[in-house]
Amino acid sequence: MYRPRFSSPLFTDGPMSFAHLPAEQARRAEQLFESLKAATEGDLRAIAELLASKPDDQLFGQTEFQLRDLVLRLGAKALQTAAQQRKRGGTQVPA
Repeated sequence: MYRPRFSSPLFTDGPMSFAHLPAEQARRAEQLFESLKAATEGDLRAIAELLASKPDDQLFGQTEFQLRDLVLRLGAKALQTAAQQRKRGGTQVPA
């Protein structure tokens, strides 16, 4: 497995912890994480279905483009979810 040369909690194995963040940021990150799980579950299932349905010789090529489209859609939902929380006052980050 590829390991980055720098240390970051984003590249660790195991459950994600927000302990490395200040308390307020950790609280906001946890709220956002819970919202993202709900908002993107369908997309994650679509990704799992796509990858599980492909034989070894079809895992790359066209499947990569299909996967990219699904991941971009997931990313758009993540940004939309974060923006909605900020509008509601759930996550306010200083500029």
